Amino acid sequence: MPAHILTVEDEAAIRDMVKFALERHGHTVHNSGTVSEARHLMATQDMDLAIVDWMLPGGSGLEFVRSLRKDPLHNNLPIIMLTARTEEHDITAGLDAGADDYVTKPFSPRELHSRIKALLRRSQDFKGDATIVHGALSLDIAAHRLTANGEEVTLGHTEFKLLSFLMKNPDRVYSRTQLLDHVWGPGTFIEERTVDVHILRLRKSLKPHEADSMLDTVRGAGYRFTHS
Repeated sequence: MPAHILTVEDEAAIRDMVKFALERHGHTVHNSGTVSEARHLMATQDMDLAIVDWMLPGGSGLEFVRSLRKDPLHNNLPIIMLTARTEEHDITAGLDAGADDYVTKPFSPRELHSRIKALLRRSQDFKGDATIVHGALSLDIAAHRLTANGEEVTLGHTEFKLLSFLMKNPDRVYSRTQLLDHVWGPGTFIEERTVDVHILRLRKSLKPHEADSMLDTVRGAGYRFTHS
């Protein structure tokens, strides 16, 4: 599936390597070395995915990702963070900011392309005009909006994707590994407890609307969404 891919990376050698590797697979790569250049490119071209370095001149890649998640035009854009930071708390910070995946330097171009393919495939599953309704909850996928009894519920990007998947597959139990594969993408090297953190955040957001009980913990098995 050829795609328009934005790279935001200040090291020219890495930009060129990524561009060469991805263009071999038919993708169109739009290179930028700063956040301002990236914003200019995004204003002139619809992107299918972005690869963002953490440390950038003139602005943090992490803050750039956060700003995209707040932008209605780009809040569903698949994003991979590409960085030399390898500590678990750094990976968690990148994912919490709204990145869909995290690739650490040095990296294999083949692995990067596999991650891109998985994200592009999965992004198709989260597109569309469908509205999913279960009980008091109504999830509008196109508008990226959740309401409970008509009142809007604020969710983070990852929590929204996690709830979308569970609401599309009600009453079925998914293990943490399965949720990582379906929501974060296969081959994502993230601790399974990351799922627990996002489930906890989801419940916290739903509790004021008395909807947190719709997320069940099945001891020894995983989680499920139930509307009963």
